Amino acid sequence: MLKEGQKNLKVAWKGTLKGVQPRIRLMRSYDQRSHTYLGYVLIVNGVVKGEPRDFIVAIGKAAQNKHGFRAGDLAEGMSEPVLDERLEVATLYKTSKLNILERHSGRTEKPPPWLGAVPDLDTYRRRGHRRLAARTYDLKCHGCMWACRMPVEMIIDHWNPSKKRYRFETFCYGPKSCSFYSSGPTRKVPGRRGLIWEEEDWIDEEATSHRSLDE
Repeated sequence: MLKEGQKNLKVAWKGTLKGVQPRIRLMRSYDQRSHTYLGYVLIVNGVVKGEPRDFIVAIGKAAQNKHGFRAGDLAEGMSEPVLDERLEVATLYKTSKLNILERHSGRTEKPPPWLGAVPDLDTYRRRGHRRLAARTYDLKCHGCMWACRMPVEMIIDHWNPSKKRYRFETFCYGPKSCSFYSSGPTRKVPGRRGLIWEEEDWIDEEATSHRSLDE
């Protein structure tokens, strides 16, 4: 985690987008959960301050609407290193001077994964998600527009909201027929006095019950 005095130091980056995914933060309080739809993340293979590496850049909804980033684009920008790494999957955020240097042709292999133009955030909200095994996300879904890795902030005691824990969880908003999909183990949420709540399968089934198998 960066110190307070280290923020506002913008760095230049450039690279090819391996994927574009929604930037969503999840708040948990025992058996309750809520989502904050912040924008998008660009998964990049490129250069930061002259150093070759893979990195993730957070951008806002307006920036995505303007540029229409998608996998395969060559892009550049200026961003700040993330101040609190518990609250972001990105390594860089507060991005400006975005520019597409070369647009991808738009031709992609047959999905999965889905690498085309990403939908708006309301579409993700309407579709609902299922939990996605972290290993599956890393190996097969890392660039898919329907996959999402969320920072999770957990309030352990609702009588003392300052008592929190943090972690990351992976989810899938894609078609329920996807051949790559694997749910992984159920998620467990700590509560007061050592209680544990388990998010069982029926919650995912209910969240996506309005969609057909291939939708």
